[in-house]
Amino acid sequence: MPVERAARQASAQTAAEADWAKAVEREAVIRPLAGTRRLGRAAVRAAAGRLGLSVPRIYGLLQAFRRHPVTASLLSRPPGQPRGSRRLAAVIEARVEAAIEAIYLQPERPTMRRLFRQVRNECVAAGLRPPSMNALRARVTARSLRERTKAREGAEAAGSRFRQVKPGLRTERPLQLVQIDHTKVDLMLVDDVTRVCIGRPWLTLVLDVHTRSVLGLCLSLDAPSAISAALAITQAVLPKAEWLRERDVELPWPAHGLPEVVHVDNGREFHSRAFERGCQQYGIRIEYRPPATPRFGGHIERLMGTLMGRVHALPGSTFSNVAARGAYDSEARALISFEEFERILALEVLGPYHNEIHGALGRTPAAAWAEGAPAMRRADPVDATGLLLSFLPFEQRVVRRDGVRLFNILYQDGVLAPLVECGAGKMRVKYDPRDLSAVFVELPAGEHVRVRYADLGRMPITLWEHREVTRRLRAEGRRSVDEHAIFVAITEQRRLLQEAQTRSKAARRAITRIGLATRDAEAPAPHEDDPSRSADEDPEAQVPMPREGESSGVEFW
Repeated sequence: MPVERAARQASAQTAAEADWAKAVEREAVIRPLAGTRRLGRAAVRAAAGRLGLSVPRIYGLLQAFRRHPVTASLLSRPPGQPRGSRRLAAVIEARVEAAIEAIYLQPERPTMRRLFRQVRNECVAAGLRPPSMNALRARVTARSLRERTKAREGAEAAGSRFRQVKPGLRTERPLQLVQIDHTKVDLMLVDDVTRVCIGRPWLTLVLDVHTRSVLGLCLSLDAPSAISAALAITQAVLPKAEWLRERDVELPWPAHGLPEVVHVDNGREFHSRAFERGCQQYGIRIEYRPPATPRFGGHIERLMGTLMGRVHALPGSTFSNVAARGAYDSEARALISFEEFERILALEVLGPYHNEIHGALGRTPAAAWAEGAPAMRRADPVDATGLLLSFLPFEQRVVRRDGVRLFNILYQDGVLAPLVECGAGKMRVKYDPRDLSAVFVELPAGEHVRVRYADLGRMPITLWEHREVTRRLRAEGRRSVDEHAIFVAITEQRRLLQEAQTRSKAARRAITRIGLATRDAEAPAPHEDDPSRSADEDPEAQVPMPREGESSGVEFW
């Protein structure tokens, strides 16, 4: 844009009222003259008399108005050079621009004084008169702020600051769109028994975008995984009465149901086969955020920020950063156990959060859910256990005569015999990482059968324990790790953890993790009358594989 045009536009926006009124007065006289083909000298003298200006000044105004027929062209210009004009010699201008590119517009973010010294030294060495600091600053600020931010702070910072904001996610009813995300809680927890610190938990939340209601939450001592995503979405879909009763929470939580679309980031757990197949099983469409764009998850990010802000008032808070924490000793001040915090979190969500006016809604999330519930399109799933099984991780395994082998552990049940006889090939074997004492074999008709350890005397273990001892045994030089070695090593590991519980936070955290996994992964045995009996000993379990629509008499999930 030419300097003269830029100066004219700036003056139209910044002109004082008196100057603008004078320009409007001139426009009423000059515009008719500018439209006259043959302009007489008498008309020009008359115009000069009306405006109190000289005849040459009137000709100058006419020329300016004809070039740009707008009122702003008739404003009086301040004395001196037009704003933005440059008076440095071309060779100096070239040196200044090159120095700005090479020195100032760099990720190290050098100061203006550093740039000034460099330009001055180069000009003196070349026998040129160096520019002033003001001249240098004018040339830096003439570059667009976006260009400077991108060069000095990076493309992500520039995009975050200058990218146009588009309208948020539009929804018409509850469960049309939900968001799922994880965060590490800003709070140190303690062991239930010793009351000594075990560290910070992870929180997975499921949020209904239309009503801003929390549909589900999952608290864990493990980093985000397929199982935490499965537990959170399962809780979101199912009614919460039993969950609330187990935690002695008497507040209502009516929000539940199958979502139409889940909006998630690009975390590995959301790209797992288990999560994708579980959503496909129930007709839930998955939408992934573009990579490195947290703004696309703004609703659930704000919710997590709100909850973490309230967590900061609890003893043992780590606050949002080191500077905010200051001299506060989070571990020494920790008082709240895992189960206590889970209950506190539920009370916070179902109490204040669901019943406070939400700025974007103009009403409370609870009221928004009650109002929108009749418009929901999805029905609740019939089988709660089947829902969780649909989201469990799985491996493809061949069912052999001795059973199914997974993680170097053998699982056996008589109900697998028909699969061997018909040569079913590879089957999906699903597992719950919190309890490897049983796996779930998916039959061709879509049902699942629970298959326990072949050796029923073995204790339940977690996948975390299994991986830990396998890694350790291989580090000790074992080429292969058999089932017996795994359980012996886990037994010894648990004994060592118990001994180290009073000394090590990692040991306390591990013991608590095992206890929570056992609590949350409880499931009824496949033969309720005598849990110690295997399917091989039960004649009623030796039944042919059912055809679609038939019942086999064994316990399916």
